[in-house]
Amino acid sequence: MNLLKENILIALNAIRVNTLRTVLTVLIIGIGITALVGILTSTSAIEKKLESDFSMLGSNTFTISRYAMSFTRGNRRKPNPKIADYHAENFKDLYDFEALVSLNAVMTGAATVKTKKVKTDPNVRLIAGDENYISSTGYAISEGRGISKADVEQSSNVVIVGQDVVTKLFKNESPINQEVKIGNQKATIIGVLESKGSSMGFSGDNQCIVPLSFGNKFGKITNYAINISVFNTEDLDAAIDVAEGLFRIVRKDRPGEENSFGITRSNSLSNFVIDQLSAVQVIATIIGIITLFGAAIGLMNIMLVSVTERTKEIGTRKALGASSSTIRNQFLIESVVISQLGGLLGILLGIVIGNLVSSIVGGSFIVPWNWMILGAALCSLVGIISGYYPARQASALNPTEALRYE
Repeated sequence: MNLLKENILIALNAIRVNTLRTVLTVLIIGIGITALVGILTSTSAIEKKLESDFSMLGSNTFTISRYAMSFTRGNRRKPNPKIADYHAENFKDLYDFEALVSLNAVMTGAATVKTKKVKTDPNVRLIAGDENYISSTGYAISEGRGISKADVEQSSNVVIVGQDVVTKLFKNESPINQEVKIGNQKATIIGVLESKGSSMGFSGDNQCIVPLSFGNKFGKITNYAINISVFNTEDLDAAIDVAEGLFRIVRKDRPGEENSFGITRSNSLSNFVIDQLSAVQVIATIIGIITLFGAAIGLMNIMLVSVTERTKEIGTRKALGASSSTIRNQFLIESVVISQLGGLLGILLGIVIGNLVSSIVGGSFIVPWNWMILGAALCSLVGIISGYYPARQASALNPTEALRYE
């Protein structure tokens, strides 16, 4: 134990003497670990944020729309006819699977909501939905009530608003039963959505939901979407198969022809993005390893120079009884200490950068223990690999020749 402590002290003293070369090597190693830990922490933060955001839809929901959600550029698709009201209503009436079916349509993403005193920016998303829309999309009402079947049947001029709209128009005042104007239509607020925050440029709080029939007053709805939420996640595949077959009949698609509609699972987008993030993680790992390889070469050169400069010291230590293994361990420890200093710097910077990205996307603070352990292990490996050859060279020196070295 005393010998190990002495070797560590000698290694630290040697590092202090060769400050400039040590700092440069520490920085090179630190950059590699920063790239590795920083990018991996960032992608983990984004992945957790996506999983959190899309969990509100659950893994038991899918959507029938004119086109399936596509994630590839330049992907040409055949023009499908819009989903008309009779397509959507027939499907809802005929679909007998144990599931919740909701009809909805996005009216605009640039609506303006105003009271007599103040108005929002023209960027509010206006959605027309039936009585099942709130439940099928994972939203919840924080105040007031949701849209009822009677609201849809009577085309009631009522609206449910998001938290951003409430903050802009009413501040600390309760919005329930307050009258607002959406475009040219007056509506009474009956409910407020629970806050969902923002994700990927879309705010779940900056929107209004009106009854499906009331939506036609803003312009006739010509293209519907259908949300289906099954009660048991294990039944999702069966529910999709039944829905696909039934909607082909509703749309009168001929046998052998492609579907004239698209089906998208609620977690398709999050799964796609997470897959892309996995590729980024692989690239980040490769970049980090390449940088560490360069740092290993630099560290080995420093250690070889150190062996040359300290030849007389090595001869003196051997003459006083130090064994070859003691000399070898001294240089190995010195190499590992330098690499660990670089690793510590890189890990700290990586955590800062990763959590900075996490805060930007609205995620929580992350301590990436896995990546920290990986970074420390890689640094130890770099230190051992880089230091082994110089340490062997030092331990093999003849003490008599070393003492005569100028």
